[in-house]
Amino acid sequence: MKTWWYGWFPTRRAWMAVFGCAVIGLSGLLWEPLLTVGAGALVALLLLIVVESVRLFSRSVVVEGRRIMAERLSLGDDNEIELIVVGQAPFTMQAEIIDELPVQFQRRDFELATRLEQDEPHSIRYIAHPIERGVYQWGAINVFVSTALHLVQRRFRCEAGREVAVFPSVINMRRAELKALTSRTWQRGTHRIRRLGHTMEFEKIKNYVQGDDVRSLNWKATARSGDLMVNQFQDERSQDIYAVLDLGRVMYAPFDGMTSLDYAVNAALAFSNIALRKHDRAGLILYGAHSASIVPARHAPDQLGRINQALYQVSTEFMESNDEQLLQTTRRHCTQRSLMMLYTNAEAMVSLRRRLPYFRALARRHVLVVVLFENTELMGLVRRPIEHDRDIVLQTVARDIVMNKQEMVRELRHHGIYGVVAAPNHLSTASINAYLDLKARGVI
Repeated sequence: MKTWWYGWFPTRRAWMAVFGCAVIGLSGLLWEPLLTVGAGALVALLLLIVVESVRLFSRSVVVEGRRIMAERLSLGDDNEIELIVVGQAPFTMQAEIIDELPVQFQRRDFELATRLEQDEPHSIRYIAHPIERGVYQWGAINVFVSTALHLVQRRFRCEAGREVAVFPSVINMRRAELKALTSRTWQRGTHRIRRLGHTMEFEKIKNYVQGDDVRSLNWKATARSGDLMVNQFQDERSQDIYAVLDLGRVMYAPFDGMTSLDYAVNAALAFSNIALRKHDRAGLILYGAHSASIVPARHAPDQLGRINQALYQVSTEFMESNDEQLLQTTRRHCTQRSLMMLYTNAEAMVSLRRRLPYFRALARRHVLVVVLFENTELMGLVRRPIEHDRDIVLQTVARDIVMNKQEMVRELRHHGIYGVVAAPNHLSTASINAYLDLKARGVI
């Protein structure tokens, strides 16, 4: 059972006042009247502390608080958290609020200050910026109140705790969707163009008219009706679109506190959302060193939720990914020609050429787009003004590495594979633009 003093805390002002009284009292060794002054000041201070404690711990003082936040937070985005605190007391209270943040934020100095008026809800907002997926545990809301003297504080603990999951960024997805909807790229492809690898969907059976393809005659329907009947087909508008994530060690490179895989996870969700909005069937393929998994491409109301749940659970493997796993998975499960948006990375041409045979085999059956990460640190070094002789050497090496990425794109294109190089924070936009461009050109 907690006693009354469990929530009683002297403030820094009280400790400073006690220290001042002690200094005055010790000065009495040099001049005796100061000893009496110090003792009197200490007694007065103790009386003030007692008076403030009695006022704070009376039954008329009540503080309540609650936390308002989304059920799911978005990875890598600013998520707003709102605290609502209501105080009841016969006086205006000074309040210091400490919200017990999850351990993932590594914040031990988080404190908010405000004043609480009688029965007036007070709203305080702050930003949470999670940089890794998973479950985040918020603790209690600690409200420390005091009077105008501010010698003693009383602690109220509100809302004992709350678990919130951090999922791939829905905020980034909506932002990318808005850009795509307002882009001129969205408006392309309204005229008829030749579609590569297209298929036909059955639409209906109708009476034969002069000019219809006799190869489409439906003999069973003709026998039943006594009139010539033909099958009518239309171009299949829905295509299988897959976001493919490499879970190998190349995706562990950090950028602004997040790994390349986390940026790819956000981009895959935004890309899948646009594919579904364009009436295509979106799916997801995850592969690493030893295994691969797939969310089959569908166009269903719950498909985006399935993809989001699968992306929430992925993690980086600290080994080289096995591209043969990817090839075998697509051969077993992806029998129809599809678009494969592969999020991976390579820093050297030799590593890309080692993987090219698998990419070429995949590109023979599907439209393959390889999305590589731009090294933003090196780009910053290339653009930095030269101040010393050593900067020339550093920029030369950095420029050579940056040019390697463009050489990789040309090498991929030489083998019939589309290549995209984008900074991690622009990955969603780059992959969506590539998809819309291929869609407008009729490649898929």
